[in-house]
Amino acid sequence: MYIRIRELREDNDKTQRELAEILNCSQQVYSNYELGQRDIPTDILISLSKYYNVTTDYILGLTDKMK
Repeated sequence: MYIRIRELREDNDKTQRELAEILNCSQQVYSNYELGQRDIPTDILISLSKYYNVTTDYILGLTDKMK
């Protein structure tokens, strides 16, 4: 899951700081999500899913289908 959110961010040419602003968290907190040092809360997972227009199952690594 952590690799997926990093790949999605990079594929969309966004920085961690930009994503942190979108998610209303600090850049450090977002970095911890990508590094797997902090669990991603459900509301953040849903926000990421909506932002990238992919399923939560894709982000979680349960499927390779994005939609």
